[in-house]
Amino acid sequence: MDMSYLKNKPIAVLGAGGVGKTMAGDCALAGAKVRIWDQPGFAEKNFRNIERTGIKLSGNQFSYYGFERRGVGHVELATSDLAKAVKGAGIIIVATVAMAHENIFRQLIPLLEDGQVIHIFPDNCGTFVCRKLMREMNFNKKVVVGAWYTAPYGVRIVNRGGVTTNECKVEDRITTIRGCALPMTDTGAFIESANYIPALDAIRTGDGFVAGNTVLDINLSNVNPVIHVPGTVLGVSTMQNFGTVLGQDPKNYSLYGFALCPAIAEVQATFWEEEKALAKAMEIGLCTVNYEDFFSRTTMYGKEYMGPDFAVPFEEKYENFYGDGPFSLENRYITEDVPVGCYLMQQLGRKYDVPTPTIDCMIHLANVMIKRDLIKDSKYTLDYLDIGHMTHDQLQKYLREGVYTAK
Repeated sequence: MDMSYLKNKPIAVLGAGGVGKTMAGDCALAGAKVRIWDQPGFAEKNFRNIERTGIKLSGNQFSYYGFERRGVGHVELATSDLAKAVKGAGIIIVATVAMAHENIFRQLIPLLEDGQVIHIFPDNCGTFVCRKLMREMNFNKKVVVGAWYTAPYGVRIVNRGGVTTNECKVEDRITTIRGCALPMTDTGAFIESANYIPALDAIRTGDGFVAGNTVLDINLSNVNPVIHVPGTVLGVSTMQNFGTVLGQDPKNYSLYGFALCPAIAEVQATFWEEEKALAKAMEIGLCTVNYEDFFSRTTMYGKEYMGPDFAVPFEEKYENFYGDGPFSLENRYITEDVPVGCYLMQQLGRKYDVPTPTIDCMIHLANVMIKRDLIKDSKYTLDYLDIGHMTHDQLQKYLREGVYTAK
């Protein structure tokens, strides 16, 4: 499908966290016209001095095929005015936490124009929320809505002395990524449009884009819940003792570097088997993760950027991850991955009569440790996503063809 009309259109990036700011700087460095938006409550901090400093890309940028892009990229606009950010843009990148999706889409949908393509990094049910709101708002323009199962980098924004800088430390660039549109019939256009996002050049020139089998595939293929939740919950003693009885500098803590171990890997592998059973029951796809992939400090993430043979044994140190946290249980590894990702899997298991005892256990332990019910407080029910009432066949028609069956 020809999407070349996107080539000279501005790219709008919504969200100025680690992924959003890095993608904006990356695209700008490659010569694209870029606008970056953040919510008024965050824009002042995240855009401080950005018109003077630009966005600096640094870091190791490990990647199997050696792709790097370093330097300072200058966006043409950094704003908290969403209308200014998206007007005339071709591609709209949504790079925010899941909890922000509904608020952003409510503001964004009335501003959308024919031919625009929305890319969500990662999905975290964002495609469902967006399409649901489009129906509620009687939106009828021709817009592609799709998402990816992960971000294109491992990245952290550099903070110095409590100051958030405009430097993005990119530690790795993945060489392949899995994505899909809602409905799936738009996936050809969605995947083709990715060729016009310079921030994905390590993928475009690497092993390329992979079309998923429905956006539920993309959500289950997101490995954040299977890695983050068992790793954080079962490794919590290492995290909480790191700067005290273990005598380490707290800012150097890393789940990958210090918490992961063979016993936790066994839990993660069993968690993944439950996901595989879910995908089979729902007749959707799922990315390939092997049992042995969990028995590496870099888990399956390492293979995404350094190829299929890359693994770091648990007996070895891997300092590349040092300092990436999490530093408390009040972190997206728990507060997003449990009430969004894990909860979605738990509900789908009940809907399709697929047991999820390991996932259920991780949810329960997270609730106990954080002293509140993350599921009770979560809005991410299947009904909220507008799919809870559907039969299997109705859900398939919606995912694949966009044929929505109302309650």
